[in-house]
Amino acid sequence: MVTTSAPEAITAPGARRVLGMPASAARRVRRSAASTPGRLFVMGVGLVVLALVTGVVGALALQQKQSTIDNLIEHREPVAAASQQIYRSLSDADATAASAFLAGGTPPAALRDRYELDIATAGANLAAASADVGGVAAAEKQVNELAKQLPVYTGLVETARAYNRQGYPSGAAYLREASGLMRAKLLPAAQELYRIDFERLADEQDEAGSFPWFTLALVVVLLGALVAAQRYLTRRTNRLLNVGLMVATGAVVVGLVWGSAALVIESSRVSDGHEHGASQVEVIVQARIVALKMRANETLTLVARGDGAEYEAEFEELSKELTGKGEQNLIVRAQGLSATQETTDLLAAAQKNADDWLAAHKQVRELDDGGSYQKAVSLAISTDTKTSAATMFNRLDENLLRALNNGRQKFVEETSGASNVMTGLVPGVAVLALLAAAGVTMGIRDRLREYR
Repeated sequence: MVTTSAPEAITAPGARRVLGMPASAARRVRRSAASTPGRLFVMGVGLVVLALVTGVVGALALQQKQSTIDNLIEHREPVAAASQQIYRSLSDADATAASAFLAGGTPPAALRDRYELDIATAGANLAAASADVGGVAAAEKQVNELAKQLPVYTGLVETARAYNRQGYPSGAAYLREASGLMRAKLLPAAQELYRIDFERLADEQDEAGSFPWFTLALVVVLLGALVAAQRYLTRRTNRLLNVGLMVATGAVVVGLVWGSAALVIESSRVSDGHEHGASQVEVIVQARIVALKMRANETLTLVARGDGAEYEAEFEELSKELTGKGEQNLIVRAQGLSATQETTDLLAAAQKNADDWLAAHKQVRELDDGGSYQKAVSLAISTDTKTSAATMFNRLDENLLRALNNGRQKFVEETSGASNVMTGLVPGVAVLALLAAAGVTMGIRDRLREYR
């Protein structure tokens, strides 16, 4: 006969009782849920939990959207603008250095100051852009390339100036080497950095304009559950209305209508900010880039003194993007995205400036090819002559800049408007969710009291 020790005899039933507690609890819950009060209790707990979860998820989603919109205005768009300014400043510095070189001897103070301002502006904007490249390897690579090559470029320009002041022909070779470095490394890096920052801006705009479908699904499920609960109570109690559940349903409906309307308006304003703001600015930026490249080619053709056919060929090819027909013309494309008459007028003026510039450039080439080099240089770089190439280019760039600033302002206005539409929505959704939970609690509690 096998005997069981006293400790085992005592602990075995206790262990079985402990292990059986979950199953026992489950049986009690099933028995309780089988009764009407039990069903009401489970229903109430489920609706309260669903209301609170919906409120938390909705508030978090809306807060994230609000943060994205605010970041667009305060950070992302200014960084993209800084990247664009790097390219503009570097390209203008290259053209200005060539113009100063053509002036001969000691360069005019205005050109010297403009060149130095361009370099300083490029450096300041590079510092601003570099603070935003963390975690973006491609952007960090471009920033490093710019930081490394910019001192080399300025050194070459200074050497070219020094030799030019002394009348040495090697000055032109140094200037062409500096311009070659600008075109081969600095400008491509600046343009790529701007492309990356603009894509990041566009991605955040898409995120800001997206609709929180998961949150909407939760709200619809909650609303459906509240309606189903009221129908169930009507059948079981023969009472048409339950005040608590009606309050909860009303809170959910208010939240749904308010949130949906706000999000539709917000999405529309973000979209307008993208189309008439960021997208238009992008096209104008490309037009400025083309104009700056053309200006550099125009001056370098003269610096090369008969050996600048490649610069002139590129000038002619690029000019199609400013004076071509249809969508090939960047200025025309920008006009199609204009939201105000002022911007449309500025771009129309820019188009005329571009046409006048090409007419002046044609005269420069005729003078240079005809042996009147100094007259060609004067017509190319003089800002005292109203019809000179330099004057026409400056007017073109000024009008494009003003149109660009209008586009940036439109972006800020529309995006700020989208942010304003969201004002109060996050705390409002949270309060409505709590009200819905309280309504459910009140409504179910009143029915449970009838069974006591």
